[in-house]
Amino acid sequence: MSDPATPPRSLAEALRVRDDASLAVLLRSRPDLITPVPTDLTQLATRAGTRASVVRALERLDRFALQTAEALAVAADPASYDELLGLMTGDEGDPAVAGALPHALGTLRDQALVWGGDDRLRLVRTARELLAPSAQHPSPTGLGPTVPEASAGMSPGRIQEIVTTAGLPSTHDAVSAVASLSALFTDRRRMTALLADAPEESLEVLSRLVWGPPYGQVTADPAPRLRWLLDRGLLLPTTPGTVVLPREVALHLRAGRAHRATEPLPPPVETASTHRPQVVDATAAGQAYTALATVEELLKDWHEGGPAVLRAGGLSVRDLKRTAVALDVPEPVAAFWVELAYAAGLLASDGEADERYAATPAYDEWVDQPSAQRWARLTEAWLTATRTAGVVGGRDAKDRALSALGPGLDRSAAPEVRHRVLALLAALPEGASPSAESVLARLRWERPLRGPQQDDDLRSRLARWTLTEAELLGVTGRGALSGHGRALLGAPAPTPEHAAGEPVGPGDKLPVHHHRPAPSPEPLSPAEQAVASAAAARLLTPLLPERLDHVLLQADLTAVAPGPLQRPLADTLGVLADVESKGGATVYRFTPGSVRRALDAGRSASDLHAFLAEHSRTPVPQPLAYLIDDVARRHGHLRVGAASAYVRCDDDAMLNEILADKRAAGLRLRRLAPTVLAAQADPAALLEGLRAMGFAPAAESAEGDVLITRADAHRTPPRTAPEPVPDGPPTPDATLLAAAIRAIRAGDLASTTPRKPSPAEAPVTGGELPRTTSAETLATMQAAVLTGEALWIGYVNAEGAASQRVIAPVRVEGGFVTAYDHTADEVRTYPLHRITGVAELADDQV
Repeated sequence: MSDPATPPRSLAEALRVRDDASLAVLLRSRPDLITPVPTDLTQLATRAGTRASVVRALERLDRFALQTAEALAVAADPASYDELLGLMTGDEGDPAVAGALPHALGTLRDQALVWGGDDRLRLVRTARELLAPSAQHPSPTGLGPTVPEASAGMSPGRIQEIVTTAGLPSTHDAVSAVASLSALFTDRRRMTALLADAPEESLEVLSRLVWGPPYGQVTADPAPRLRWLLDRGLLLPTTPGTVVLPREVALHLRAGRAHRATEPLPPPVETASTHRPQVVDATAAGQAYTALATVEELLKDWHEGGPAVLRAGGLSVRDLKRTAVALDVPEPVAAFWVELAYAAGLLASDGEADERYAATPAYDEWVDQPSAQRWARLTEAWLTATRTAGVVGGRDAKDRALSALGPGLDRSAAPEVRHRVLALLAALPEGASPSAESVLARLRWERPLRGPQQDDDLRSRLARWTLTEAELLGVTGRGALSGHGRALLGAPAPTPEHAAGEPVGPGDKLPVHHHRPAPSPEPLSPAEQAVASAAAARLLTPLLPERLDHVLLQADLTAVAPGPLQRPLADTLGVLADVESKGGATVYRFTPGSVRRALDAGRSASDLHAFLAEHSRTPVPQPLAYLIDDVARRHGHLRVGAASAYVRCDDDAMLNEILADKRAAGLRLRRLAPTVLAAQADPAALLEGLRAMGFAPAAESAEGDVLITRADAHRTPPRTAPEPVPDGPPTPDATLLAAAIRAIRAGDLASTTPRKPSPAEAPVTGGELPRTTSAETLATMQAAVLTGEALWIGYVNAEGAASQRVIAPVRVEGGFVTAYDHTADEVRTYPLHRITGVAELADDQV
């Protein structure tokens, strides 16, 4: 085992002296390191240094931690803490940077990107390769190569000329000459004296290169201002026609700073406006009710089978436009509602030959739940979904259009960005609405882009979509996080204390006591989210309007629903009347066609009169009663069946009227009997044609019974909601972390524990499988059973995988050894023929 007092010589040794809590922090921040669980700490260190894992870790650093890593990449290897501090603060110092640097360095250490003590800080090799400057990959600091690196291809004679021109004594070899030049460039006093004699034009060239990029182009015959710099090594040639500003020179000109602007603190999220919390909650609750009504309307519109599924999957542009018109929303918003219903498992394709979208059986369960619970299910699906409606209408990597409900909409970062945006809102005072640009600036600091900054990067777009979608769902109201939205994140729920305060108008600042503890910085686990969703539903319940059991009938053949209606009433009224307008109150209009639709669904005139009388707070108007009776009197007088189709009626005068009507020519009717007409059209077309002529025919079955044409709900087979596409391995829970650390520790013990040598060999440490004969193995095992000593064994499993283990044998019989396996932390039984060898542990390890 490593001695904690001895400086580590490798990352593996640095990990070996960490305690379990420190290893847990590493594995939690970089979960890819335990997928699968490493066999020992050496393998963990190796995996932590792979390019893919390091890139992922760097991309998840905040701006200041990344700047710290970038500074270490241009520092000496190893570097001291004071050297790093100088690169971060410069010669003048910066108290804010100095105060934040220990935490940033601690973050890099926790994530195994930096190891070693403060006197010997080492950036892992892969991170240094990614962040250090090179001609192909300029450093984010804008610094170039060092003098030794830039002068590696120069001739010794040319190096001596530069040394002499710079006022230094000549040396006997190029190495000492380069060292002498580096010492000059890192000496502040001598560099100041050297640059004091530089022409103004030469200093202007240096000023253009100092903050990067450090490379410039020169001709074969450089201008005097460039020649002065080249002769003194202040610019060094790299390739023909290209020169570079050495890192040491740039740092002198920058006063020692590695970055032009160091950002030790995150930018604050600014408040754009403030509102009373009660107003925010009421506004959000109203939008939550609208969201539920919109999803219901969408799936009711697709009740009998929705749009067809494209061959490549998804909705066609035409069907999305039709859906947007039906919902009376813009197409991007329609795409959001469609995707939300799909993410919640309420909508799917039916899987038939003529595949179409329809509601799932889960929708029927959802509509019967209380409104607040239905809202919680939608928002929970939204928080965790990786499918992103905002990209609908864009193009994928192969320049194919991205369609709603189609493939290619998953964005793994979406759940994390949504949670983070809402968490930033939760950290503001209650009723405070943030500035969108300040939210985006904060997110860019927390996860800076590698490369040039772009306003349309994915995380920024996800953040903008989150702010919009949260308002649509009623998670926020007037841009501020609502009380039930705060509970949805697992943050403590607001208390009624703000109700006692003075009203807060737009522009007024909220009192300090309105600040609430922020939620967890990480998305909640499924179990935690279920608890948070239930809490949010409880807060939202009293804010939603109760469903009504009545309407107000009016003499103009309309009915006004002053609020949401109970489901049986809403369903029946939706058949009996047409929706004329929506809003706070819904207006239904009764027409001959809508009444006939109710009669076709099996209702009689007396049923409709009784229904209206029961559910109207006003008397049934006489015009409405006359309309129902008039349509019912004519309904079913004509009968249509299949011949291709036929019409029969006991009133032959009516049949004569139909035959004489020119509008019947397209139906190609002919009389078969005094009371029967035959048609070439199918029954559905015949029904529609006669109704267009002003008649009210009824369809009948082959037995002559009237068919009830109630609209049947089309449902898909049981479907599960789409699984989110994770952004890498999930963060391990405490149980998995404990098991993984125990396994890594045990494997490391097996691989590093020294064993006793046999008389014929020198001491051997772990690393190779022990080799002994079968007789030696059996004898050593039997002796260990008697003495209770632990042994080091090599073992090959049934798949041929070899491993090293530390075991304490308990019993040896029948070709098997039963032992307590320290590596697995459990009692196991091993076949003796699969044990390659055995050795006793050294005395100090027993």
